[in-house]
Amino acid sequence: MQALVVAGRWLREHDYHFTAVTPATHGRVNARPGAQLAARLRDVFGWSRSFEPSLLPDPLTATLQAVGLLAPLEGGLLRSEIRFSSLEGMLFAHSAYPTTAEDAVFFGPDTHRFATLIAQELARKPLAPGARILDVGCGAGAGGLLASRHARPPTSTVLADINTRALSFARANAELAGASGVSFVQSDLFASTAGTFDLIAANPPYLNDRAGRTYRHGGGRWGEALSVRIVHEGLGRLAPGGRLVLYTGVPMSAGADPLWAALHDELTACGWPCRYREIDPDVFGEELAEPAYANVERIAAMALVVERPLP
Repeated sequence: MQALVVAGRWLREHDYHFTAVTPATHGRVNARPGAQLAARLRDVFGWSRSFEPSLLPDPLTATLQAVGLLAPLEGGLLRSEIRFSSLEGMLFAHSAYPTTAEDAVFFGPDTHRFATLIAQELARKPLAPGARILDVGCGAGAGGLLASRHARPPTSTVLADINTRALSFARANAELAGASGVSFVQSDLFASTAGTFDLIAANPPYLNDRAGRTYRHGGGRWGEALSVRIVHEGLGRLAPGGRLVLYTGVPMSAGADPLWAALHDELTACGWPCRYREIDPDVFGEELAEPAYANVERIAAMALVVERPLP
């Protein structure tokens, strides 16, 4: 969507920066007295607050209104339907708060942890020139775009998602980043992708979302099904020497890890080197109030790296 690129470039020219927070934090900050009306660009495109039209130049307002990215409110106010967040010196467009729509495109602290995991992994073992990268379930495209930036060029990067809205954001973010060698595929995980990859990166939905929103609902009892599928289907799509880097959340129940229990036998039988570790012991604690998590003690952010040996 070219309007996203226009807006992103304009914001960058005006030294815009915003760090995306969790929905719970976002709601608390916006509930503070005096926080309902935007006073600056970060309020408009970061905090998703209503604003006076005079806060934006008329040409930018017209560009965004023409494609439905500014919603009219009572009293002549407007509200942006998009946000822009900063990460590693780049700017990423994604859905406005609150992300209630079924096809919303989320960006938050998980994205930051995912980016850090990718950077650490590529610093440990850089990709060779000509490597193929796949960001499966790419959302706004941060994982794949950051991986391609950390890799030694030239690389080819595939951003794949089942959500067409996510791919629109990913295309715009790739253009904003000046990324080359990037292609976009609408796909249910690996189904519509071709060939093998030297790096498969994934940050899938991992919650049991009763609304079934694409960006949150991972399927299975506690949201773990997509993560299991990514490992099961992804191992066969690794090139020799390739790696699968999975960042996900795991509900811990009675001290047990259901994701590792689901993957242990397959990974053991495979015999490939793998590393599995806890990144953050407690994320999205507010979800524990949901009936689906009645027997869950905490949701932990976990990292799994599986490497296919060279022949």
